[in-house]
Amino acid sequence: MDGAFTYRPLEVLGPEHEFALVNRDLQVLPISDKIIKGYCGRMVNFIELPEFSFGKELQLHVMEIKANQPFRSPSEFEETMQSAVSTLNGIVQKHGAMLLGTGMHPLLRLHDTAVWPHYHRKIYDAYGRIFNLNQHGWLNIQSFHLNLPYQKEADAIEIHNQLANLCAYLPAIAASSPIFEGKIGPDIDNRLQFYKANQKEVPSIAGDVVPEYVSSLSQYKRDVIGRYSKDLAAAGADTTLLNREWVNSRGVIFRFDRCALEVRVMDEQECIKMDVAFACFVRAALRGLIAEKADLVSHQVLVADFNAVIKKGLAANVSSPHGKTARQVCQHYLKLATQYAAGDEKKYLPLVKRRIEGGCLSELIRTKVERRAEKTVFHEAIADVYSTLINCLCNNEPF
Repeated sequence: MDGAFTYRPLEVLGPEHEFALVNRDLQVLPISDKIIKGYCGRMVNFIELPEFSFGKELQLHVMEIKANQPFRSPSEFEETMQSAVSTLNGIVQKHGAMLLGTGMHPLLRLHDTAVWPHYHRKIYDAYGRIFNLNQHGWLNIQSFHLNLPYQKEADAIEIHNQLANLCAYLPAIAASSPIFEGKIGPDIDNRLQFYKANQKEVPSIAGDVVPEYVSSLSQYKRDVIGRYSKDLAAAGADTTLLNREWVNSRGVIFRFDRCALEVRVMDEQECIKMDVAFACFVRAALRGLIAEKADLVSHQVLVADFNAVIKKGLAANVSSPHGKTARQVCQHYLKLATQYAAGDEKKYLPLVKRRIEGGCLSELIRTKVERRAEKTVFHEAIADVYSTLINCLCNNEPF
């Protein structure tokens, strides 16, 4: 994903995926460094293969897979990234590990893992001097990042602002983090609930997670990057490391190094096919919002709706002009996406419709675990359901 895009807006998709390393008993394996060194004989951050790269994350039990170049079609996205999953699964199996998707590991205790201790550790050390990294909002979160390119500044601003409208409701269908520390959490999207507070010492970094509307790139650099850089400096941070655009922890951020907008608000799903489906939904709905010059909902409303969605999911009561519940809003955006979807996108949208009608992965997991727990102990019910999710990732089959 390095380097500038040369594509027209909304023409390509650039994905990044995060997966946990676990054994057959669902125990966390903090061995990403051993896997990387075992593969290439030395310690590096990322290993680049012809079509994709894989490597470390902040958490020692998580590995990231990302595309080397953005994909022109969803089918190419699915085929290439599923090949990446299969390749990485083959590599980690030599170390007794398997890959697990979803937004949080359901059993991890904070002492089960650690922060990446090798090259790039200086960045994590800089964070650690200001924030408490020993919390779920750092050590136990996995997300699916989607990069959407821009060329002209006017395109960039329009894409950013319409994504702000959309991202407030995405957790209703993309949440996949119902359980942590062996217990059902209080929210539909527990990952985002932890994420909201993980940098509370410098609140301007994440803001309200739902990004504020911006009028120009210079205004964004001044009011967003400039503000949190100033606040980080006041908190004693090493601003030679932490004043970059990627420090911004909002749900949508500018990546100037890629000429792209990066959507960060979606939990990692159970399989690549579902990540592709959500990518198609976001891009097609965004295309429709821009084509129809949709009015921007007030930021205050978006933030209130976003917080309600994190807690209640599709059943959340919202103030959006597109519906009284998050499900109705998502149905509105699905209708828009269907209208503006390209041919290859259309075949993935029924998967999104299924989640809107039947519940997000977080709701499906919780229901399945609760039913299994009626016949066995709760821990075994979790392990049973998440073993199925491991197979979903391996076989690229929705749950």
